[in-house]
Amino acid sequence: MDIDFSSPLKSIPFLKEVPARILRTVGREAKWFSLKAGSPLFLQGETAQDIHFVLSGSLGTFRPYGRKGKFEFVGHIRPGEPVGEMALFSGRPEHVNAPHSNSVYALRDSEILSISRKGFDRLVKSRPDILQRLIRLILLRLRQAGRRSARAEPKVFTFVATSPTMNITYRAHQLKEALARMGLSAIVVNKDTGGNKPVAFFDELERTYNIIILTTRLSADNWYKLAVRQADRIWVFGRANAVPSDPIMLQSDSPAYQFKLVDVIILHYEREKLVTPPHKWRSAASATRIFHWSMHSQADCQRMARIISGRSVGLVLSGGGARAYAHIGVVKAMREMNVPIDFVGGTSMGAMIAACVAMGWSDDEIDWRIRKSFVKSNPLGDYVLPVVSMVRGHRVQKRLKEHFGDAMIGNLKVPFFCVSSNLTDSEVFIHRSGYVRDALRASISLPGILPPVIEDEDVLVDGAVLNNFPVDIMQGMHRGFIIGSDVSRESRGFPADEFLNPPGFFRWVLQHGFHRTPPIVSLLMRAATVKLETFSKRELTHICITPNMDAIQLRDWDVYDEAVERGYEAAIRAIKASPFSMQLKSDPVPLPNMDRSEAF
Repeated sequence: MDIDFSSPLKSIPFLKEVPARILRTVGREAKWFSLKAGSPLFLQGETAQDIHFVLSGSLGTFRPYGRKGKFEFVGHIRPGEPVGEMALFSGRPEHVNAPHSNSVYALRDSEILSISRKGFDRLVKSRPDILQRLIRLILLRLRQAGRRSARAEPKVFTFVATSPTMNITYRAHQLKEALARMGLSAIVVNKDTGGNKPVAFFDELERTYNIIILTTRLSADNWYKLAVRQADRIWVFGRANAVPSDPIMLQSDSPAYQFKLVDVIILHYEREKLVTPPHKWRSAASATRIFHWSMHSQADCQRMARIISGRSVGLVLSGGGARAYAHIGVVKAMREMNVPIDFVGGTSMGAMIAACVAMGWSDDEIDWRIRKSFVKSNPLGDYVLPVVSMVRGHRVQKRLKEHFGDAMIGNLKVPFFCVSSNLTDSEVFIHRSGYVRDALRASISLPGILPPVIEDEDVLVDGAVLNNFPVDIMQGMHRGFIIGSDVSRESRGFPADEFLNPPGFFRWVLQHGFHRTPPIVSLLMRAATVKLETFSKRELTHICITPNMDAIQLRDWDVYDEAVERGYEAAIRAIKASPFSMQLKSDPVPLPNMDRSEAF
């Protein structure tokens, strides 16, 4: 006997205009089933057979990246939303089912209703506007691929305390108050208010609140298991002066844990020393990101509120040799306009400026350090008769050590990344841990100019060779706004006269000295980046700043002030003209009036 699923079909907003008789016909052919958390609905490459609708629970989309079988999380699929429509639709009109481009897993116990192509054709014939809405949805998802989408945002965050004496409820309420000032509703649920509740209770919370925070501590009890199982994302809280167990979390069937949708938040009280290196916290928690939260820091509270709400701001800085000085002006303008920088990353010289921001340096300190390193003297002046490069690289190494010392990426005030190009496997290498100076040394190692960096038998060179404007990498770091500053566009013309009857090396040095870089530097820099396509990356930003760098060449290291001013002016114009300008402002969020003695 066929079961009629027309009633659940009626509950799907996407199908609300379909006549009842058509829903009854399709409902008798539809399939309802439950999907256990962590189970796949379909895998990338499988042939599409049906279009699916989520009735309850939550699904997650994962897409492949790189050449090593890795997958990255794209976003959530909420109740009422279709899934699998792209592969099903791509076969029309030949009715040939196409393979799925992504994999979809249940992030929580979910109920799914599936409709075959034949059944969906009946729906479309009765209501042709369904097809139009589906096309609009497909186009919207394609445009928003990797970008901020309200419905794709995580809503349920589980805070896990690694110490029984740690009061993370205090932190949760701090964030609740901060979110309220941003116009967002949040609720904090603990064991007493959420224990032994049915799935419907959590579904109702998601319909009612923008953010749900579940608080728990490491335990074998049912509430801990339920809290981590319900999580869209898990935040593991640890003290700066603590040594984590490895692994931190108990064995769990939580999809968020299995898919590494986990962050570590290291709590700092006054000036206590960080005992455990951040990369060990990351490894022990199977986490993807690390944040630092100082006890009384209003700025840290604001940043965490923006991150949890999907309103954080990531700044991406392109490579571009001396033209990257313009990024300093961009940073100055953002700070003057009260636009926060919650994440920062870049390539080559863009990575250098990004690291200055991540270190927490002021505008004056950035100005002083860059002038000293690149303007007042030539870091590429230790020339050598080339075997693998034009210069030894000793000067560069010395200056990186002088300015960045033993700073570790995981300890930086602002989460940071930079990229280099791995010539061993022809892939982009993302630096998210280790010494800042080592990551920068790899990111600026333009082939032929600086010696490559060897790391675990991988040959790393300048990131500009493969990804000069790593907006796509920033997409994987956070789900908020992305501001990009791109100075890669070449100035009008290339100095061809320098390559007509060029002098020999020693004659060049006699004529120009060691401070001015020879034309081969421009030639190698241009050759390494000439085919880069950054314009498509610009479309992935919410604000793209493109300073006019005409007449400023890649090796014009002494044209500093003009480049900085151009970046500053371009940033002011772009931010003021952006429809996102008001949403980007970082307004003070007072800390809630709570007993600070209970903070830990």
